[in-house]
Amino acid sequence: MSAFLDAFGRVPPLLAQHVLLSAAALLLGIAISLPLAVLAARRRRIGGAILGIASLIQTIPSLALLALFYPLLLWLSGLVGGGIAALGFLPSLIALTLYALLPIIRNGVAGLTGIDPAITQAAKAVGMTPAQALRLVEAPLVAPVLIAGIRTAAVWTIGAATLSTTVGQPSLGDMIFAGLQTQNWALVLAGCVAAAGLALAVDALIGLIERGIARRRRATWLGAVLALAAGLLLALAPLWSRGGGDRVVTVGAKNFSEQYILARLIGDRLTRAGYQVRYREGLGSAVIYGALASGAIDVYVDYAGTVWTGPMHRRDVPAPAAMAAAIGRWTQGTSGVRVLGALGFENAYAFAMRGDDAKRRGIASLTDLIAAAPDLRLGSDLEFLERREWAAVRRAYPLRFRATTPYAPTFMYQALASGEADVISAFSSDGRIAADRLTVLADPRHAIPSYDALLLVAPDRARDARFVAALAPLVGRIPVAVMREANYQVDRDRDKRTPEQAADWLGRRIGF
Repeated sequence: MSAFLDAFGRVPPLLAQHVLLSAAALLLGIAISLPLAVLAARRRRIGGAILGIASLIQTIPSLALLALFYPLLLWLSGLVGGGIAALGFLPSLIALTLYALLPIIRNGVAGLTGIDPAITQAAKAVGMTPAQALRLVEAPLVAPVLIAGIRTAAVWTIGAATLSTTVGQPSLGDMIFAGLQTQNWALVLAGCVAAAGLALAVDALIGLIERGIARRRRATWLGAVLALAAGLLLALAPLWSRGGGDRVVTVGAKNFSEQYILARLIGDRLTRAGYQVRYREGLGSAVIYGALASGAIDVYVDYAGTVWTGPMHRRDVPAPAAMAAAIGRWTQGTSGVRVLGALGFENAYAFAMRGDDAKRRGIASLTDLIAAAPDLRLGSDLEFLERREWAAVRRAYPLRFRATTPYAPTFMYQALASGEADVISAFSSDGRIAADRLTVLADPRHAIPSYDALLLVAPDRARDARFVAALAPLVGRIPVAVMREANYQVDRDRDKRTPEQAADWLGRRIGF
């Protein structure tokens, strides 16, 4: 029970962000949809195109629609010399607004075209202009149908807003994604219950407005409007007292256990130094470095090979020390990002198999895997198959698997254990490698680069001596064996710990 209470304790600030995003997207969607609905009803040819475009947008998965605006806004930001936020609120707002258009436009058109022509003719006969007829005659008749569309759009928007976590916007999705990754089902349940409760409450209140207008009961719809406004203000209350100026810092993290733990370790150091800390977790590798360079987040841990093959677009594989030095020069020279140093461990991609299976098949290296691959199934994390490392491995070793399936990292290990996958793209600092008695395959052709964990700081924070001083003691202090144990505390099936608890253990273990 305490786990559920702790999980629900994290709801208010994320609920506030979720409500802010959903309300803004819905209001903007209404503002765009109303004139489009009128135009579509008045001009049938144009109306077909408007509804067709809105329907096309609706066919795009909401997660994909959110992701599409990150590179678009990043490109526009570069085009105009900066100033356009490519992370978080803006791309989420645009995507969710577009997603809300169809039900409002469709219901508006249906309502307007369904009005008895005799009524509109009567309005003309008494000398009303088209604008007056729309405002005084058509709008009251269409309102119940239109509000039903707004009601649908509201529920869709609130549900889709949970996915904004993937592009850096805090929402109730933070709890759901983090809980799924760390198998903290209390966190998943709290996020789902909060999102569902919000959607049901909004749906019920808008439903009251709809019925009040349809039955001409002013007290009913006006009371529902006031209740909706009061609920909105109450939900946003955690955002009212935000302050602290330069003392508020944002710690970024990717979407696996180690990142959640390190983010909390960094956050604890900064809290002790007097900063107010917030977290943006669940970010993909393609998003998070750009967020740091733009100042959307202030610090996070990345891996040498990820920066080398990703933002730097390098294919060669130098020695680890040379790679780290080159990364530091490149980040400083191109964006002002500062590499404070390596934390002391490496988390490299490492192909792994069940120990007994690898022994039976006589596979000890990626070279041995080449001949066996056509009979085996590869399980990877969600982004590995699109990364340059996978392309480099295939150039060095012509691997052709029977099937390849991406999983969230936690479920990838479960797929290997259950036999759904025969080989996985594991992580070398993961405690489950030893716990599950996995065999890590050697890379004799050195296709996979070094993955030293690097502490990266945003340009503005790199000039903050107090900020740097709080984090500098972490450099070189975390041995890989200790990191594996911290990771396993979160990932194991029994006696699981939360990332916060594992970070506290890790901090004490390395002497803080």
